[in-house]
Amino acid sequence: MRILVMFDLPVVAKKERRAATKFRKNLLNEGYVMMQYSVYYRVCNGYDMAKKHIHQLERIVPKKGSVRVILLTEKQFSDMKLLVGDPLPVEVKVNSDNLTIF
Repeated sequence: MRILVMFDLPVVAKKERRAATKFRKNLLNEGYVMMQYSVYYRVCNGYDMAKKHIHQLERIVPKKGSVRVILLTEKQFSDMKLLVGDPLPVEVKVNSDNLTIF
């Protein structure tokens, strides 16, 4: 299962830029991988672990902006089509074949 986090945060004021940067750094520290500039994902072993990570996200989101979360199964994630560009090196290394089920 994967958690997909999509966000649009204001970055006009210095305080807003600082909050957006802190949020992105927190996502990386929590094990999320950047798919695109404002789209990050994380691999989870099941729905219960995903709920735990979503709860952690709720504690670190900035006060302003828009942050959305969606849960995808590995099948749904692997069915995603890349229309333009090349897959990221991380995407090639981590796919559903490489995941360990506990």
